[in-house]
Amino acid sequence: MTKTDLINRNAFLKQLGFSSAAILATACLGSCSAADTTVAPLASDIVLDLTATSNAALANNGGYVVLSSQNVVVARTNTGAYAAVTLICSHEGQRKITYRTSEFYCTEHGARYDNNGVGLNSEGSKGLKTYATSLSGTTLTIKAS
Repeated sequence: MTKTDLINRNAFLKQLGFSSAAILATACLGSCSAADTTVAPLASDIVLDLTATSNAALANNGGYVVLSSQNVVVARTNTGAYAAVTLICSHEGQRKITYRTSEFYCTEHGARYDNNGVGLNSEGSKGLKTYATSLSGTTLTIKAS
């Protein structure tokens, strides 16, 4: 086989009748459906001292902290309430949930969720696992159940 006999993958698939958009759509569908998005329950309540430097972002509306070892994101909403959700995105199981502009957001593929974990776009349609929170003085508790 000579170098001129070689054909790249894209050209080959086009000869078969596939468009570039169809090829990309097929690739995404395959990878999106294979992810494990199971969220394990919390082993116990999480207790945060809001005066601790590590939790300073929670002093301001719109601030958030990521508790990686527990797979939890805690945010102070724009109304001053606290919301806690899983760090694991329901779209593809990525551990990339953050908080921005009054909503939880996955930085991997743009899945969006409201403060109650309800999906706001097609990537977020499965919603997020949420956790109840309670505040006593400067102690915030994220409930395991």
